[in-house]
Amino acid sequence: MLHPDRLFPIDETTRSIARTLYEHVKSLPIVSPHGHTDPRWFAENAAFPDPAQLFVVPDHYVFRMLCSQGIDLTQLGVPRMDGGLTETDGRKIWKLFASNFHLLRATPSRMWLEHAFHDVFGITKRLSSATADETYDHIAECLQKPEFRPRSLFERFNIEVIATTESPLDELKWHEMIRASGWSGRVVTAYRPDSVVDPEFEGFAENIEKFGALAGTNATTWEGYLDAHRNRRAFFKSYGATSSDHGHPTARTEDLPQEQAKALFEKALSGKITPEEADAFRGHMLTEMARMSLDDGLVLQIHPGSYRNHSAGIMAKHGRDKGFDIPTRTDYVRALKPMLDAVGMNPDLTIILFTLDETSYSRELAPLAGAYPALKLGPAWWFFDSPEGMRRFRENTTETAGFYNTVGFNDDTRAFCSIPARHDVARRVDCAYLANLVVTGRLDEDEAPEVANDLAYGLAKKAYRL
Repeated sequence: MLHPDRLFPIDETTRSIARTLYEHVKSLPIVSPHGHTDPRWFAENAAFPDPAQLFVVPDHYVFRMLCSQGIDLTQLGVPRMDGGLTETDGRKIWKLFASNFHLLRATPSRMWLEHAFHDVFGITKRLSSATADETYDHIAECLQKPEFRPRSLFERFNIEVIATTESPLDELKWHEMIRASGWSGRVVTAYRPDSVVDPEFEGFAENIEKFGALAGTNATTWEGYLDAHRNRRAFFKSYGATSSDHGHPTARTEDLPQEQAKALFEKALSGKITPEEADAFRGHMLTEMARMSLDDGLVLQIHPGSYRNHSAGIMAKHGRDKGFDIPTRTDYVRALKPMLDAVGMNPDLTIILFTLDETSYSRELAPLAGAYPALKLGPAWWFFDSPEGMRRFRENTTETAGFYNTVGFNDDTRAFCSIPARHDVARRVDCAYLANLVVTGRLDEDEAPEVANDLAYGLAKKAYRL
């Protein structure tokens, strides 16, 4: 089911070099510094309930495509916000998924799924309505075995470290359970403060109250609010966090006078803040987070340019993160300048930029990262977590930013079994790109294995201080 030379160049000379490079990196440990897997999996180490709960229900990369063809998310088992009826029969969900598997042809999701089916479960027949029951039964039988529990798969996948992503309002009880268990697998958290930084986040004022209670400060005052961030960041660091993660609608940053920032914060708490003021406040908080990173060492990740939860109906019915985060045009040069004026020349700070606006690669992102010591580029996120997106990223950024102002590969995964598949795709694409550089005289052949190793493993580990 899997072609051994998938994603490699067509001509035999370049393909041979790509194969050789891939042999150097295919078995390297996986460093997964930015993901959305559930820490509860590793804490409880319970068997996954059924194939649908493993591959379909948690993965918006999969169910968004079926949704685009008119299939209701309740038919795919996606939970409802009101606790209303949704399909719970795993076999029914799987059959519906299998009968529509053709919708994923030529997508990254198809490649990830088939890699997982083949390499993890030993399946050699293509999924379809005809093979749905057979495939379901085989995977379900496997999931009952100890070697398919989350911790065993973690070790089988050769994961060196994986970062989950939690809100500051999370008590990190699953991470505490993992620690108390004595298991040696390294699962760390990451600080994602959107719920207490974005005045337009639902329940912002109530979130701030809870935030202060968890941090042991009065977070309804400006000074107490900043202290709450410092306290919670320190708490997250105690559970292995090496990064913070910020998903803002724009890349806007500000470096406002403290009195002006305080006034915006008070307006946010009152619910009287305007959209423009909310954007300014988010922008200022990115600069505040960067300054805190200089103190505590957390790497700052910025994910701008997504119109999040674009479908009001899906948001109301199923909640956030259900495949309706849509790219928007994003300015970086002007938007980042206030923060870069404040901290951008400091080599002790690492700010990792992601994008959904591919047109900004060569025009803005590569020149910025190729100049400011604090900036690095995160090459893949969501739509560009794909073979063609990865290739275009390398083509559009390497000439200006080089390899060493990027941070390797980040798998933005929610489906656990797709992690090794995603890393395999990235390693193949990078090896193909490097092979092309070699045959066109832009990279010496003896340098290429070192670069391949860095792209697959070394850069992510270094950038995220893992």
